Amino acid sequence: MSAEFTIRDARANDLDAVSALLIDAYAQYMPPPLKTLTAEERAGWDSYRRNIADVWSRAPISSTIVAERDRSLVGSVNYYAPGQADSMDGGWPEGWASIRLLAVSPRARGLGIGRALMDECLRRARADGATTMALHTTKLMDVARAMYLRLGFARSPAHDFHPAPDFTIEAFRLTL
Repeated sequence: MSAEFTIRDARANDLDAVSALLIDAYAQYMPPPLKTLTAEERAGWDSYRRNIADVWSRAPISSTIVAERDRSLVGSVNYYAPGQADSMDGGWPEGWASIRLLAVSPRARGLGIGRALMDECLRRARADGATTMALHTTKLMDVARAMYLRLGFARSPAHDFHPAPDFTIEAFRLTL
């Protein structure tokens, strides 16, 4: 496999592959099958996994951007222009663009794919006249968090949410 990749909009016939890529990329954050979870915790994780995989419901309200390498999808992200938002994010202030579900295939990590996908989202946000780019992430996603901080994102605690009593989904923003 070459290290070169192309960033482009997903086509309708890519959505099955994007769904599989997301499940593969986010698998490391899911609890192991033998871990004891309460029924509520298990239901929460199952719901999150279904939401991640459901690329079709996001297609009408966002741009699904993919990274392709050697005719295979190796990365994806959903970009939301100002005024568009995923219901999972709870809405952002007027003029803010956002991203959701940045993912890079485990076999293609370390090649700059995540950064290239973020650069494309930032380019689109500026072209759309957004004043701010926003995103949600968790402490579990330490590699992505570090990249966001290197890009200049700062915490935005007023936009955090708590899907479980001991779990915070943290908001970050970058002024454009």
